[in-house]
Amino acid sequence: MKAVHFGAGNIGRGFVGLLLHEGGYELVFSDVAGALVDAINAVDSYTVHAVGDGGGDTVVTGFRAINSAEHPDEVADEVAAADVVTTAVGPTILKFVAPLVLAGLRRRDAASTPLQVMACENAINATDLLRDEIVAIAADDWPLLADRVVFANTAVDRIVPAQPEGAGVDVTVEPFYEWAIERPPFGENPPHLPGAHFVPDLAPYIERKLFTVNTGHATTAYFGAQAGIEKISDALADDAIAAHVATALEETSALLAAKHGLDAGELAQYRATILNRFRNPSLPDTVWRVGRQPLRKLSRHERFVGPAAEAAERGLSVDGLVAAIGAALAFDDDEDPQSVDLQRMLHEQDADAFTAEVTGLEASHPLYARVRDTVAARQAAL
Repeated sequence: MKAVHFGAGNIGRGFVGLLLHEGGYELVFSDVAGALVDAINAVDSYTVHAVGDGGGDTVVTGFRAINSAEHPDEVADEVAAADVVTTAVGPTILKFVAPLVLAGLRRRDAASTPLQVMACENAINATDLLRDEIVAIAADDWPLLADRVVFANTAVDRIVPAQPEGAGVDVTVEPFYEWAIERPPFGENPPHLPGAHFVPDLAPYIERKLFTVNTGHATTAYFGAQAGIEKISDALADDAIAAHVATALEETSALLAAKHGLDAGELAQYRATILNRFRNPSLPDTVWRVGRQPLRKLSRHERFVGPAAEAAERGLSVDGLVAAIGAALAFDDDEDPQSVDLQRMLHEQDADAFTAEVTGLEASHPLYARVRDTVAARQAAL
């Protein structure tokens, strides 16, 4: 069995690639970072270090890497002969992966079993985004290729912090992970992934993860940055910040219970598990890494505005989520391009223009006025 994984970074090696290896797949990484590709090809194994309670080391073997910028045909050939394709590149990069997957599908033997494609990104239905890109590029040829591939959405969760200096291609991660995959697209032949679990309906898992892990992580980062605290674990040790995070997550849990019928007690236990993960002192995670790309995180269907909008539509409380949005607006990091753009836009645009452009909310939406007022308050403080 062979898997092609797009994105040889820390998540690719320390999470998705690790589980593919444990599932028995020959692993081919594809990446545009030439130095990283060379570093991977210079070793015959790397170690994933899970730090904290229940952690341990796992050695990964049986892999190689291809520079997709320099050798796209080689990547396409690997895709053509693969059983599984996965990604961990970021949702905005999927459009660059799509032509390579399509080229592989064109070369694939029509008699082969369908290629199984799963985008493992921090976004809702990311595999659908990749599929739509592929279908759009294929155009009139798509009906001839559609039977050669199946697409399944996934929900992935593992904290992979910035890596220590001199780690090479080894990766430090937390012990906890979750990889939920929708089962129906595979019919009778799901991929062999012992570390994953297959579910009939992925939507509750995606939103539980995005609106708890991602919302909570970013909320911690933005309030931590405001307080001048460097590490995520230290930020949650601050009682005021912990209270802000708890309030925001209680609101997202109320939405998940109302929308998906999830049990309130189980959601409370899930929140506690997530917050304990963030408090892991063995993870050198910083508020600056977690808080980067604030414009994306403030967009319409992301971790703040997404759940807050749906909660407001149902008449549920959004005070904690709106407060988190306010903290995100204050995120000011000269080394993060989106943070620079965020602060520039706050200076150049009025509150209505900023709210409409960044959050995608319509003026008639029940959340709009709360967010606009929060934007105006931030602008007044500048």
